[in-house]
Amino acid sequence: MLQKINQLKNHQGFRKYFANTSWLMGERILRMVVTLFVGVYVARYLGPERFGLLSYANSFVGLFLALATLGLNGIVVRELVKSPERRNELLGTAFGLKIIGAILMWLVILTAIPLTSNDIQTNTLIAIIAVTAIFQAFNVIDFNYQAEVKSKYVVHAKLIQLVISSIVKLVLIFIEAPLIWFACIYCLDTIVLAAGLTVMYLHHSESIWIWRWKWQVAEELLRDSWPLILSGMVISIYMKIDQVMIKEMLGAEQVGLYAAAVRLSEAWYFIPMAISTSLFPAIISAKKQSEELYYQRLQKLYDLMVWVAIAIALPTTFLAPWIIEELLYGEAYIGAANVLSIHIWTGIFVGLAFSSGRWLLAENYQIYSFYRYLVGAIINVVLNYFLIKKLGIIGSAWATLLSYMVASYLMDYFFCRMKKNFYMKTSSILFKYNEKIRYKASSR
Repeated sequence: MLQKINQLKNHQGFRKYFANTSWLMGERILRMVVTLFVGVYVARYLGPERFGLLSYANSFVGLFLALATLGLNGIVVRELVKSPERRNELLGTAFGLKIIGAILMWLVILTAIPLTSNDIQTNTLIAIIAVTAIFQAFNVIDFNYQAEVKSKYVVHAKLIQLVISSIVKLVLIFIEAPLIWFACIYCLDTIVLAAGLTVMYLHHSESIWIWRWKWQVAEELLRDSWPLILSGMVISIYMKIDQVMIKEMLGAEQVGLYAAAVRLSEAWYFIPMAISTSLFPAIISAKKQSEELYYQRLQKLYDLMVWVAIAIALPTTFLAPWIIEELLYGEAYIGAANVLSIHIWTGIFVGLAFSSGRWLLAENYQIYSFYRYLVGAIINVVLNYFLIKKLGIIGSAWATLLSYMVASYLMDYFFCRMKKNFYMKTSSILFKYNEKIRYKASSR
């Protein structure tokens, strides 16, 4: 056993991926801690109603953010891994597509705003937060370093952004700034990150001025990403629609309570995202070596996601009232405790969704991602409509949990090409029956 551990430690590939994952995890853990405590101060200062308005505006923009990203994230990483010699064409074309996507998103938001019952202040918050989409085009630099397994450069830029953002938020609280300035922080974050990524790329790689737009590359990327664009839109609906519907049905204060719980529940999502992002190139490489190794790595990834989710959700369920009232938000937010104890269990299905999403990319099955999230979005909207009326924000938490379970897990059973994935996920969730279920999965 010791010999195997030493061999693993000395293995160049293992050390490369371990270092990359360590950088990502380190940055995410620090971000989680800093963002959590600074966010608590912001929530306490604003109070449930104003905090609810800010969260609603962010969620409203989030409904349309998929139009700005165009589903390119994983596609560009995949192509950079397969064809690193095309880097300038891929990055330049992806950058241009993201700018076009941001403009398209603005046009759709302008069309959607008149359909709401928002006042001028709320629409102003939405307009400010929507500006962030244009600067997210610089995230293509992040894709390049994901493909090269050199995420430490991206981490440097994100840490600078985190420090500046946190200091500015605390200053705004100290000077008792109005709500609109907290919306401007979203813009500041994306501008600082875009500048940091650009500096890192210029210093460690090449000039961005040699990036090139190619229509042929654009057609290739969009041909593979269009299912992910549709998937991103329905994912945005089923991840963000709850706060939008709560605002329309119950008011801004209830959104503030719900958002406080959701932010705590989602704070640890960085773990599955960081692991999946870092190991994606390794999973693709395994597919080139053998099908058996490929699915072994995928199964281990699923197992890890479930174990981490349960380890976080179980204690949080019992400690939710103490966490909300005593530790963080105070008595004004005690209504968020029951929401947290339910919503925290979505982490199981979020982790599986991140992992299986990478599998879909590797297999070029992006269209199935759209199908399952479309069903999940429909279920989420319907359940939210009825459960919010009956149970308030607790009903919305149940609606979210059930829709996540359907979209990220149960839907796999209904597609022949994804049924093996269903059994692998079942093996991870019902870990005491691992061997029986894994045997069944391997025979598919």
